[in-house]
Amino acid sequence: MTDFRLIDTGEVTLRCAIQGSGPLAVMVHGFPESWYSWRHQIGPVADAGFTACAIDVRGYGGSGKPPRVEDYTLEKIAGDLVGLADALSPGEPVVLIGHDWGAPIVWNTAFTRPDRIRAVAGLSVPFSGAPQRPFTEIFREHFTSQGRFFYQEYFQEPGVAEEEAEADPRDFVARMMYSISGDVPPGNYWDKPLGATFLEGLPDPQPVPWLTGADLDYYEGEFRSSGFRGPLNRYRNHERDYEWLKAWAGKRIEQPCLFIGGSRDPATTLFGAVADPVAMMRLFAPQVEGHVLEGVGHWTQQEQPDEVNALLVDWLKRL
Repeated sequence: MTDFRLIDTGEVTLRCAIQGSGPLAVMVHGFPESWYSWRHQIGPVADAGFTACAIDVRGYGGSGKPPRVEDYTLEKIAGDLVGLADALSPGEPVVLIGHDWGAPIVWNTAFTRPDRIRAVAGLSVPFSGAPQRPFTEIFREHFTSQGRFFYQEYFQEPGVAEEEAEADPRDFVARMMYSISGDVPPGNYWDKPLGATFLEGLPDPQPVPWLTGADLDYYEGEFRSSGFRGPLNRYRNHERDYEWLKAWAGKRIEQPCLFIGGSRDPATTLFGAVADPVAMMRLFAPQVEGHVLEGVGHWTQQEQPDEVNALLVDWLKRL
């Protein structure tokens, strides 16, 4: 039975879906998601002998929603995870599991706080070490300066993406999820000019077994309540994140790591920049075990829950 608790992490309160007993394993979702994105993993992780704890990241769902852009830096969200570990597992190192934005969150928490994190798993987005420059510089060089749309540039100006997403949260979530899933027909849906909107050109979502009407009902309810300002503010901190992480340049994640990506997920190859994400990760996380699931898109643990659960539980049991 999943128990919902509000946990004070020091700066914000996080809503946590908790099941099981044993060592703490914290699951961190991405955008535009929720603790609910781990609905297929909570039970199996608990059954494997862990306290499974799926959170709403700050800004989402039932968690605290501070108002400023700078409240959503990686440093602050990593601090939330350490505060959660201190509250639920004082003095004991914990396991972190993250997907999408949750992956950089857990990678960098393990990277900067090895004293509190015993092992870390990331889905969809591999770890590439401390950044050498802000990500804004990279996408502006390759996309914006070329007159090409890039979704993170579109997300930069507060209020713009919020207005589009909040007009119909259900449609926004459905279109985004379908457009980068393993089920979408091949197509260059994101190849559009600078000035386009986020949803412009995306295909009409088709029914898929991993995203039911009830699932969309839940996501819709969460975002109608919370709005999108906090979630989108995460994208507006690349320069602050760079300033924080550059002190760790040359260091590695030395703890055991698991990476699970999808062959149809653009984030797995860092938008085409990396041919072999697992080999790349070994440079920065030598203990990584990596898997790329054939035909799987971006929503890894929702699209193929059984396959992900088998890999995740096997890895957890070997820690």
